[in-house]
Amino acid sequence: MSETFRVGTRASALATTQTGWAADALAQISGLEVQTVLVKTEGDVVTGSLATLGGTGVFAAALRQHLLDAGCDLAVHSLKDLPTAQPEGLVLAAIPQREDVRDALCSRDALTLDQLPEGAKIGTGSPRRAAQLLAYRSDLQIVDIRGNVPTRLGRVKGVGDTLDDGSVGRATQGDLDAVILAAAGMRRLGLEKHITQYLDPGIMLPAPGQGALALETRTAGTGHEKLDAALEQFDDLHTRLQVQAERALLATLEAGCAAPIGALARVEGQELILDAVACNPDGSEVMRRSARTALGDVASAMELGRELATQMLADGAAVVAGLA
Repeated sequence: MSETFRVGTRASALATTQTGWAADALAQISGLEVQTVLVKTEGDVVTGSLATLGGTGVFAAALRQHLLDAGCDLAVHSLKDLPTAQPEGLVLAAIPQREDVRDALCSRDALTLDQLPEGAKIGTGSPRRAAQLLAYRSDLQIVDIRGNVPTRLGRVKGVGDTLDDGSVGRATQGDLDAVILAAAGMRRLGLEKHITQYLDPGIMLPAPGQGALALETRTAGTGHEKLDAALEQFDDLHTRLQVQAERALLATLEAGCAAPIGALARVEGQELILDAVACNPDGSEVMRRSARTALGDVASAMELGRELATQMLADGAAVVAGLA
C-alpha cells in the first residue's frame, strides 16, 4: 500500500482547486498518495468586511493550528492571505511558480475601467484596490463586498446569469457595474472568460504575494522524506525572492494584509526590481516608489523590501496610507 500524506485546506472552491493542483504535483514528484483535509477558518464563518476582521489573516489561523496539532502534514495558503510574521514551529517549505499577479476587472457589457459610466459602482473588499481605483477615477462608487468568487461575480449586472454551475444561487443581486478580483483565482477556477480587463500594475499594484501559493509545513518537516524532497523541488526561487521582497516591505511598513499598500517585485536579467505604492484610503494621495538590487538570495531580497519601505516611511508613507 502506498504511503499517504495529508494536505490541509480551506473548503472554498478556490482553496480546494489550488490545493488540489499543488497536492497533485507533489504526489507526482514524490510517488506518494494524497488525502485532503478540509478545515473551517474564522474568515469562513464570521461576517463583516475583511478590513474590520483584521485582514485576510483570519483565513490562515485555524489551518495553521491544525498543522501544528498534526491534523495534516502540509497546508496550502494563498500567500497574500498570510500575515508577514511567521509563526514559531512552521515554515514556508515551498512557494511554487507564481500565477498571474494582476487584478482583474469583471464588468457589465464588457466595459473597461475607462469606459465605465461616471459614478459606476465597483465591488471590492480590499482597501488597497479601492484606494487605487479612486486614485485613478475619483468618481467611482466603491461597494464593500465579501463572498466567494462566483458570489462576487453574481453581483455584476448580467454576469450572474452566465454562471452555469449554479454556484451563485438566489443571492445574485446584479446591483454592481463591476467587481475587482485577483486574476490568479479567476484563472485557477477556469472563469477567465468573465475578465473584461487585466489591470496594468501601473494602474493597480497587486497585494504583496498575490498570485503565489504558500505550502507550509512544521519546521521539523512533514514526516515523509519523499514529500520533503518533493517540496524542495517544487519551490521556485525567483517567485520566492519576489514575494519575500514584497512581504518584507509590508512588514517594515507595519501594514496588515488589509492596508492600502501594493507591491510587486520582478526579476529582470540579473536584477530584482521592487515597485510599491501607499495610498490614502480615499485615493486622494498616492505614493509610488521603486528600488532594485543585484539578484541574490532571500536575505538580499528581504533587505531590498526593508530598504524601500524605510525610504517610503521617511517620505511620509505612514501618514499617506493612514497607518500612523
